[in-house]
Amino acid sequence: MERLPGGDRWATERWETKGIVRDLPAADKAQRVIYTDERTEQILFPGLVLRLEPREAEGYYVNITSTRPKVFVMWRMNGEIARPEYITASYLEGVGWVDCGENVDSVDLPEDLLPHIAEFVAEHYRPEPKKEPRYASSKDKGVASRR
Repeated sequence: MERLPGGDRWATERWETKGIVRDLPAADKAQRVIYTDERTEQILFPGLVLRLEPREAEGYYVNITSTRPKVFVMWRMNGEIARPEYITASYLEGVGWVDCGENVDSVDLPEDLLPHIAEFVAEHYRPEPKKEPRYASSKDKGVASRR
């Protein structure tokens, strides 16, 4: 997460997700400042897990077939610090978080994750069959239009 100066006339700073990186298996799980100067600060939050759920397969499909696949990061303020709470590769889940009023940023999906997600989608995503077109009730009953 990155703290930046400004924002709007009511805030002296703003937070945004800078990116995601893979954890090392034995990595220290404590948050740590990885960069700071008089204007900005970047904090690394290890330990978040990107889980793939079969019920979100359509959302993964929508994401990985877009021009720029993303990881969606939902974060909340914890005192003075913005802390990431959840991450997902599902476009639909990310949009759902936004619709619920959560703080959500998107960052580029690391290229090495794309093949794993694509394999998961191939295994679990089944598009719904196309439905026959429906007509307005007046057409269904053969009602003639007025002139």
